[in-house]
Amino acid sequence: MIEIEGITKRYDGTAVVDDVSMVIEPRTITVVVGTSGSGKTTLLRMVNRLVEPTSGTIRIDGEDNRAIPGHELRRRIGYAIQGHGLFPHRTVAENIATVPTLLGWERARIDAKVEELLTLFQLDPETFGPRYPHELSGGQQQRVGVGRALAAEPNILLMDEPFGALDPVIRSKAQDDLLAIQKHFRTTVILVTHDMDEAFRLATRIAVMDKGKVVQYGEPAELIRSPATPFVETLIGETQRPFRLLSIATASDAAEPGEVEGPAISGETSQQDALGELIWTGRDALPVVSAGGIPIGKVTLGGLLKRAARLR
Repeated sequence: MIEIEGITKRYDGTAVVDDVSMVIEPRTITVVVGTSGSGKTTLLRMVNRLVEPTSGTIRIDGEDNRAIPGHELRRRIGYAIQGHGLFPHRTVAENIATVPTLLGWERARIDAKVEELLTLFQLDPETFGPRYPHELSGGQQQRVGVGRALAAEPNILLMDEPFGALDPVIRSKAQDDLLAIQKHFRTTVILVTHDMDEAFRLATRIAVMDKGKVVQYGEPAELIRSPATPFVETLIGETQRPFRLLSIATASDAAEPGEVEGPAISGETSQQDALGELIWTGRDALPVVSAGGIPIGKVTLGGLLKRAARLR
C-alpha cells in the first residue's frame, strides 16, 4: 500500500504539487492524468524520491519513504519512462540485468529472470538477448524498458508516459503487455499519462490533477458518471461519456440469456467494441463465448445502448 499524505512540492514559492493525499491499494493500476504542468510527473517522482517533497509524507507499506536511503529505495521500485532509457552500449540482456546485478544476485538467477521477462514480452531470449537497443524497433525497446524496470521483482512500478512515443498499433500492444504483466506479477503500478483513452483502458483507479491538486480520485466508472468538477468533465469529454462507460466493461458483463447465429465475440471484448461490431455489421445481436469457446449468451444492440445511457 502507498499512502500519500499532504504532499506538497514548491519551486520558488510556487506549489507544483499542492497538498495531495491519496491511498493506492496493492496490486492495482493507478493512472494519474491531467494537462501539462498539472504536477503529474512531480508527484510520481516523489514516490521514489527522485524529487524530494517540500512537506508531507509518503509511506510504502507503512514505512516513511524518507527512512529508506534513496539509492536503496529506487532499486526496490521499478521505473519506466518515455523513450525507454536503455543503455545503448549494453545488450538487451545486460540492460534487463542492471538492477539485479547491482543487488548482487547470483548469475544463474539473473539469467533466469532475463529469460523469463523476454519470454513474457514475446521476445525470444536467444534472438533478442544479445542485441543492442539500436537494433530493436520502438515497441521492442519499450518492452525491454519495462522488463528492466521489473527485473528485480519490485512490488511497485512507476511509469511516466511510457507509451507516448509509440504509434497507435504498437501502443495498443504495449498496453496489453502491461495488463498481462501486471496480472502475472501482481505489481502495484502508478502510471502518468495525458491520454484519457489509455487511462480508461488501464486504470483500476484514476487520479485527475489540475494546478497541482488532485481534484478527483476514483474508479473509472465513478469519474464518468459523476465528474467532480467542470475540468474533469471536460477531460473525460461530455460526448464521450457513454462510450467510455462501455469501454471499461466487457461483453460478458452485458451478456443476456439466449442464442444467436453468426460469428461470436469473446467475453473479454469491451462493450464499446461489441457495440461497434453490431453497428458495423448491421446486426441486432452477437453470440458471446468464453476464452475456452464456451457459449455465455448474447449481447444486443438495445441492451448496450441502455447501458451507455445509465450515467446518473
